[in-house]
Amino acid sequence: MIQSMQKDDRWLLPDGIEETLPEEARRIESLRRRSLNLLESWGYELVMPPLMEYLDSLLTGVGRSLEIETFKLTDQMTGKMMGVRADMTPQVARIDAHYLRRSGASRLCYFGPVLRTRPDCLGCSRVPLQLGAELFGVAGADADIEIVELLVETLRRMGIESVHVDLGHMGIFQGLMKQTDLDDNAQSVLMEAVTCKSAPDVERQCDLLGINDYVRELLMLMTDSSGDVGQLSKLADKFSNAPEEIAAAFDNLVVIAKRLKQRLPETRLYFDLAALRGQSYHTGLVFAVYMPGYGRAIANGGRYDDIGKEFGRARPATGFSLDLREVSKQATIAMEKSEMICAPYEEDEALMNTVRALRESGRQVVFCYEDDQADMSRNGASRLVKQDDDTWIIESQG
Repeated sequence: MIQSMQKDDRWLLPDGIEETLPEEARRIESLRRRSLNLLESWGYELVMPPLMEYLDSLLTGVGRSLEIETFKLTDQMTGKMMGVRADMTPQVARIDAHYLRRSGASRLCYFGPVLRTRPDCLGCSRVPLQLGAELFGVAGADADIEIVELLVETLRRMGIESVHVDLGHMGIFQGLMKQTDLDDNAQSVLMEAVTCKSAPDVERQCDLLGINDYVRELLMLMTDSSGDVGQLSKLADKFSNAPEEIAAAFDNLVVIAKRLKQRLPETRLYFDLAALRGQSYHTGLVFAVYMPGYGRAIANGGRYDDIGKEFGRARPATGFSLDLREVSKQATIAMEKSEMICAPYEEDEALMNTVRALRESGRQVVFCYEDDQADMSRNGASRLVKQDDDTWIIESQG
């Protein structure tokens, strides 16, 4: 039985659901414009996937990993199950593979709310404002480097410059799993142990699952291998005799790290072989961006090849996403103050023309009615005053 809310509680919102008030909304919108303008300058085209769609479509392919996070509802027009998007990446991948069907590189970006059944962390929103960019059709390291560089520049435009980027590679772990006959559930348990850097748990799982000594050794190495990217070369001998797929994944990480060090000399770059933080659909490089004094990543992303396979076209892909609502709390850009100009409400053609001209120039003009003078004291507004020659000028208060 659904319990009705008490009258005094009807203004409350569910946990993880929040409203955005004027000052914060203005800040988020300013960051959105800056970000999308930057992405456009890099050649990324804006797309707008639907907020909800049929569940069968929404959870196809990589979207399957989002099933537990997806709110489901019944379409009253058709009786079919629908879902509210929990992540826009699978939708954008479908647009690239099924609708655009380009043969070469395709750069797409997006912005909008997503809805999740549960927050990513304690205190996180269940309605992130997701902003992201995806590069489809390029399989090499060049695309990964572009995406990481673009993410760092996007954050810099928001005033977030003191960041460090953690690099990992899903291909190493996935290559090791191909040396075993473990099912998906066993692999997930082992991945969790590696991600937590719990050597005893990794040892225990290896014993329980009967994993051979070589795979065990590299899994243990992953739990204890992190640091400045300059230290990656010291691990090269550990992977020199690895199966081709595993060695290629490690070499790919080394190449990307080295080139990013050249392209982003002022950005601190680290590696972490246990950073298997990507969604289940990630297949190569994964990365996360952190800033001092903030305990969790402010942005993340990675490579997810063959993304369009279930839409009829397997496409290499790499991209990033962030929650603009959360990032806006850390952004340090100075917001321009919008001074309000108070205008009397009079049937005066010169006044109306002045108001129209000021608004077209970007100034904020409001009509202050007889009982609405509180706006002036609250905003420290200026006002329009009529001169003897019937013209109107701006007069500052105080």
